[in-house]
Amino acid sequence: MTVQVAGVSLTPFKKPGQHRPFREMAADAIRGALEDAGLEPVDLQAAYAGYIYGDTGCGQHALYEALQTGIPVFNVNNACASGSSALYLARQAIMSGRVDCALAFGFEEMQPGALQAAFPDREAAGYRIEDQLNEQGIEAGPAAPRWFGAAGKQYLEAYNASPSIFAEVAVKTRKHASANPHALFRTPITVDEVMASPVIYDGYLTKFMCCPPSCGAAAAVLVSERFAKQKGISSGVEIIGQAMATDREESWKDPMHMVGKEMVRRAANAVYEEGSFGPEDVDVIELHDCFTPNEVLTYDNIGLCEEGEAPKLIADGDNTYGGKWVVNPSGGLMSKGHPIGATGLAQCTEIVQQLRGASGERQVEGARIGLQHNIGLVAGAVITAYRKG
Repeated sequence: MTVQVAGVSLTPFKKPGQHRPFREMAADAIRGALEDAGLEPVDLQAAYAGYIYGDTGCGQHALYEALQTGIPVFNVNNACASGSSALYLARQAIMSGRVDCALAFGFEEMQPGALQAAFPDREAAGYRIEDQLNEQGIEAGPAAPRWFGAAGKQYLEAYNASPSIFAEVAVKTRKHASANPHALFRTPITVDEVMASPVIYDGYLTKFMCCPPSCGAAAAVLVSERFAKQKGISSGVEIIGQAMATDREESWKDPMHMVGKEMVRRAANAVYEEGSFGPEDVDVIELHDCFTPNEVLTYDNIGLCEEGEAPKLIADGDNTYGGKWVVNPSGGLMSKGHPIGATGLAQCTEIVQQLRGASGERQVEGARIGLQHNIGLVAGAVITAYRKG
């Protein structure tokens, strides 16, 4: 069963306190995706809503602001992979033959500062990582910076690399964001500025290597090939491979594995196999750069280079325009922002627009295959591949 993304949309991401209520942002994204697809609310047969900071039923509450047609609505809380998990489920519903047109949307209202536990009176899933890091004597710190900071430190030590590679990625990403009107941060920065920004963890992870909390929404309308023909949809982008992987016991052996090394590789390989292509065939990538160390680690994990060779890939400019791949032309989470439930659908939106040739100044010339990487701890990794229709 061939599944196409027929319509996409997102709202500009905003800093906490500068945003609108989540139902308004989500409704705008939903209406925009329907309009982009040339479809009406009555065409939708199921909806999947991704978010993490909200009570039960927030998906319905948001959808009702845009439409109330009585369709099934499923709320998806899968950490930072919530948006792409909603996308995964929407595609799965169409592939099953149960529906021909499904909506995936995501939204988030976040608070300023580091991520906070929604339920501080009980044990969080992330305590599994915390316990393992404590057992291994890893320096203490705020949870997410500690997880990814420790993984980045392990990478630097294992491959004798300099922390400046993480700063170079931040500079690259901010440069890309300068051409994206939806990005939160668009002013170029330098390696020196990144390295001189306040240290967040372990003496090297600085503020400008960490993505900001933000608020926003995004949505995608997925259709079957049959439905696309019936409705005359000609701008659809095909999903040619998709996989979700969760942790195995080996995930806890060291920091790099704790932030997804093995499960990302497993998901990426499954997608390459399903789509009958390899990383060398990919043109544009939207990658989950919640911290720039995670982007560097992911170069290895999705097969852009051999293990430990990310510094050379960066030095050769193979992660930007003119190189082998353009990674995060949107500006990524680092510059565009990371409203958690919306992130996976915002990545989808960027890839679809790139493959349509509709990305303006940030267009990747001749883009035909796009790859999306979205990870949530300890929820799992979702990799999705798209091909120009």
